[in-house]
Amino acid sequence: MSSCPAAFTEVDAKGWYPLHRASVQQSVQVLERVIYASYRLTLEEETADGETPLTLATQAGLARYGGQVSETDQHGVTPMGIAAEYAQAEVLDILIHNGGDVNAQAPNGDSVLYDAAGSGNPDCIDILLQNGANPNIPSLSAQLPIHRAAYEGHYLALRMLIPITTRRALRLAGQSPVHSAADGGHAQCLELLLEKGFDVNSLLDQHISENFGDMRKSALYFCVSNGDVTCTQLLLRAGAKTDLDPLSCLLVAVRAGRYEIVKLLLTNGANVNYYFTVVNDTLFPTALQYCLRDELMMRMLLNSGYDADKCFVCHHDLTWTDQSHHSDHSSKKISFCDFVSVSWLVQYAGRAVRVLLDYVGYVPICSKLKMVLEKQKEWPEICDILGTPRSLKHMCRLLIRRKMTPRKLGDPGITNSAPFPPLLKKYLMYREYDLYSSLCADE
Repeated sequence: MSSCPAAFTEVDAKGWYPLHRASVQQSVQVLERVIYASYRLTLEEETADGETPLTLATQAGLARYGGQVSETDQHGVTPMGIAAEYAQAEVLDILIHNGGDVNAQAPNGDSVLYDAAGSGNPDCIDILLQNGANPNIPSLSAQLPIHRAAYEGHYLALRMLIPITTRRALRLAGQSPVHSAADGGHAQCLELLLEKGFDVNSLLDQHISENFGDMRKSALYFCVSNGDVTCTQLLLRAGAKTDLDPLSCLLVAVRAGRYEIVKLLLTNGANVNYYFTVVNDTLFPTALQYCLRDELMMRMLLNSGYDADKCFVCHHDLTWTDQSHHSDHSSKKISFCDFVSVSWLVQYAGRAVRVLLDYVGYVPICSKLKMVLEKQKEWPEICDILGTPRSLKHMCRLLIRRKMTPRKLGDPGITNSAPFPPLLKKYLMYREYDLYSSLCADE
């Protein structure tokens, strides 16, 4: 027959190809030769009764070896788990009808339904559920089948699992499928979960959060950390709060240079003057630490109300007139002049200070910062600005912006509705320094 390839595409009265016949006999060598010769066919070819080579081989093997469907491989996984993982619904059905346990679990706690959720095959999930599979069995990592389907982005599987997964099981798991969909980056699954009433601001339980070095808690954090603009925007529109994590989502986005996400977060109320003191306890708001080399990011923060005055507060010469900044506690904090004086940042100090001066009135420069700046190419321009009284127009802009607060400055809806002429609005919002909008316009 090997010399007659056409013979391998002929069927008998039962609709069987030679490939089907080879699947039920015992010789592996014969099966290999028939598969090779049947190159015009696929392994999904069905008999008149709808049986594929794989289902026939499974049935023959079970009959031949006594149907030991509960045996496990070297990893402790049952044939049921393997069939579910590889989306083999017909094989799964055969195994179930030969005594397979629909709630069997691997050593890591993964149930057969969990594996089926990972493959995303609705037929496998349906067969398991019809035969009594429990959707509320967690793995050792506290993951339910619904979490796996959401993470993998299997929309149909997720639709099937949502109504049958109990709130109690989800509560005990310590995590929402919203977290899973956000981590996997699946906007369609996120939308489905939110439509079904899942909380956009649900937080990871402590024992789950501790698995992450940053102690993240919110679904929004996963999206921001992954640089996922689409899912970030979706969650923010659904009412996600920006300040639920120990490490601010805004700081994560700034550190990663994610301009679009930073803009989204600021527009939705992220605190531009947030202090994260675990690494560096500074006198100035933390975000600037992560973008001293990036003028575009700096100006995005400053335009949104970043408190630039705090960058000129220090205890070196005690020149700052606002004594409220000085206390025993604040003297232990790191000032901006100390921060930029370190060897790996000193080269950026000149440009950073020059940018900051656009957002302050008169500020004193301490002796330490002056020593750093005198070596920078921006020093002559900085001297000129410091030695010249600031214009009344500029001072009025600063006063109005201070009254508006950073949260309002970051919200285009509020700034656009402000009762000011268009040119004045542009001036108040530092449109002349809106490098991000200019970049977007060029693209």
